[in-house]
Amino acid sequence: MAERRAAGKAAAEPNFLQFNDLACEAVGGKVIFASDEWFAPAANLLKKEPPQFIVSAFTEYGKWMDGWETRRKRIPGHDWCLIQLGVPGLIYGFDVDTSFFTGNHAPHVSIQAGCLDKPPAFTLEGDRTGMAASDSQLAAVAKLASKAWPELVCVSQLKPGYSDCCHNFFKVNFNHRVTHLRINIYPDGGIARLRVYGVGQRDWSSVSAQQDVDLLALTSGGVCLGYSDAHFGHPRNMIGLGRAVNMADGWETARRLDRPKHLKVDKQGILQVPGWEWAVFRLGHPGVINSIEVDTNHFKGNYPDSCRIEACSLTPEKEVQCIRTKWTSEKWHVLLPPQKLHPHHRHLYSEAQLMLSRPVSHIRFIISPDGGVSRLRLWGRPTSITSDPANQQRSVSKL
Repeated sequence: MAERRAAGKAAAEPNFLQFNDLACEAVGGKVIFASDEWFAPAANLLKKEPPQFIVSAFTEYGKWMDGWETRRKRIPGHDWCLIQLGVPGLIYGFDVDTSFFTGNHAPHVSIQAGCLDKPPAFTLEGDRTGMAASDSQLAAVAKLASKAWPELVCVSQLKPGYSDCCHNFFKVNFNHRVTHLRINIYPDGGIARLRVYGVGQRDWSSVSAQQDVDLLALTSGGVCLGYSDAHFGHPRNMIGLGRAVNMADGWETARRLDRPKHLKVDKQGILQVPGWEWAVFRLGHPGVINSIEVDTNHFKGNYPDSCRIEACSLTPEKEVQCIRTKWTSEKWHVLLPPQKLHPHHRHLYSEAQLMLSRPVSHIRFIISPDGGVSRLRLWGRPTSITSDPANQQRSVSKL
């Protein structure tokens, strides 16, 4: 149960892994119901940290596991849980991670989705290890009629939690907003983590045209569509909630190998190097940017020397073309000219420092030569989505 096989040749990862995890506890996701949590509570499914295994760890109920694990079922039915997404939106894929569950993983899974006008009044609190749903909890959850919710993943086999097969990926084609998920395991067993990859959807009708909004934020529907390098941390981390908790909660690249042996700077103190790294984002809503924040929080010996931001306005069709060409075909316009960066610092840039005053839909964030940034905020006012074809609401492009 504890040992993991040596990793074999890795299969190609699905493109939806570039999107945001809408269910992670770090963005407010939570488990609001679970039929059984005997060995390990369902809340573990939404931890941001990768699962771990501790050989000597036991509880009074059995082996401690870093995931959700139910008892061996001896009554009719199967186990299931309900998850409230931290960020409601469109879902494009799942990673059902069975890491370390090698003789006790759930053999099969299915996933259903609901869109509720109001969150249910009930939730789960405290350590649920050794517990099962009470009669009152079962009665309350029955009112949601979650058995009838649309199915995003039909009953599918799960592989055990060895290192070369623990990630069970499921691509989804469901063009409706989702607020809640029902995870069914058949009939019992364990799952380490659930990652729900998608794009947030905000109700823009409630946002005033005069209100400044972070148009790039995860909660606004911002999404990363491409990048040059993500060796230590994915660019999507930069649009997460709040300030980063540590370096892992940001975008960090490897050190570029084309760095000169002896470094020189220009009159602004900016390093003169031949290479840079980049990440492209689509804003959650097209708009006019009037202020920018670049936060290098926690990056003290590995922050970039400088950054700049470019922008453009794309139709959905043009976006698809750019993705196919890996963003080499688009003409970008300077939004923020090169800026010297500092370690562990919140850099703020006002409207006077920006070079574009027209609406944009996409940005390219460039760091030189390499390094890490924890957060990127683009504050602005959303433009009318009917004012220009490029500003129409769009579905997520197929990467």
